[in-house]
Amino acid sequence: MKRWLWVIGLAAVAGVGIWWGMRPQPVPVETLALTAKPLRVTVEEEGKTRLRSRYVISAPVAGYMPRLRLKAGDAVKAGAVIAMLEPPRPLVLDARTLEQGNARVTAAERGLQVAQSRVATQGEQVRLAKAELDYWTQQREREERLRKSGDVAVSRLERTVADLRRAEATVAAAERGLATTEAEVEAAKAEVASARAALRQTAGAATGEGIPVVAPTGGRVIRLIRESEGVVSAGEALVELGDARAIEVVVEVLSADAVKIAPGMKVLLDRWGGSTVLEARVRMVEPGGFTKISALGVEEQRVRVVADLVSPEGEWAALGDGYRVEAAFVLWEGEKVLQASANAVFRMGDKWAVFVVEGGLARRREVTVGHRSGVAAEITGGVKEGEVVILHPDETVEEGKAVTSGKV
Repeated sequence: MKRWLWVIGLAAVAGVGIWWGMRPQPVPVETLALTAKPLRVTVEEEGKTRLRSRYVISAPVAGYMPRLRLKAGDAVKAGAVIAMLEPPRPLVLDARTLEQGNARVTAAERGLQVAQSRVATQGEQVRLAKAELDYWTQQREREERLRKSGDVAVSRLERTVADLRRAEATVAAAERGLATTEAEVEAAKAEVASARAALRQTAGAATGEGIPVVAPTGGRVIRLIRESEGVVSAGEALVELGDARAIEVVVEVLSADAVKIAPGMKVLLDRWGGSTVLEARVRMVEPGGFTKISALGVEEQRVRVVADLVSPEGEWAALGDGYRVEAAFVLWEGEKVLQASANAVFRMGDKWAVFVVEGGLARRREVTVGHRSGVAAEITGGVKEGEVVILHPDETVEEGKAVTSGKV
């Protein structure tokens, strides 16, 4: 009898052990109680700052520019002279060009000598013609006196007057020839000077006051495009000016997100290096988009959105042109919104649902979802504040399944 009692006892213990091992085990899950708290729906993208107005000052003409004394960050007043453009320096001549230049100088000097000799010859002709004119003038005066006394015939006087007219014409022609020859001498002198100037090899200081390059407006030097002295061409950029306090933020967003953004929308700027989150307002959404290749090699259609800073200047005084910021466009926000974690909500057909813990069991509950952010979803119906929902429900969580939870 005692032996059977031992057998029955062992069988009972084995049965209890089998039942305990075969009974359904609660599924361990993470849960979270629903609460009403602020919710914000945003579009987040990386952006950068830029000056609202910038001016690139360029050289109006080609010339030689001395080294600029300005530095990045220097203040410049409107109308201030940025640089003085001097005439270009002469070129250094090679041996062949030097010989050609010497030959041109020699030829010009010979031409000058020829012109000067012609002036001397022409001057002698003018003197001879004037002497002839004086003779016939005196001859006419004598014959006019004799004609009055009847000692000279009229025909003789007429021949003398004709000779006088020819002498006057000869003097006029000789003077015109002398003037022409003197002009040729001046031209020959100019040719000599030009040939000698072309022969100069020195790059000495240029003469003349030069042409000033003037700042069109006041501001600060943002960038020196050309600082060192040297020859500059017409239209070459020299200095970039701008108002360092007139800063705007430019963000390139996906075109699908750009249609949700409107002028006046609030923008939060974070991760710019400061300890505070800056606030800005959208001023403009550009009407045209462009294609950009992402870091993964995917073509994306993006649109530039421009926003103005509205935070006090003292909070963002350290920002400059081209600084990186993280921009969050606030599409919608609420102060007291019943919400669940985005990983607690799942699709059930064409509806949304969550698993609620009731009495240690998982109960599927259909819910109505409103606004959604990246981490939370607004719940407008189906559950109440304080109820506990399961996070990350997987295939092991089923309707009526026993669960053991750890709240987060």
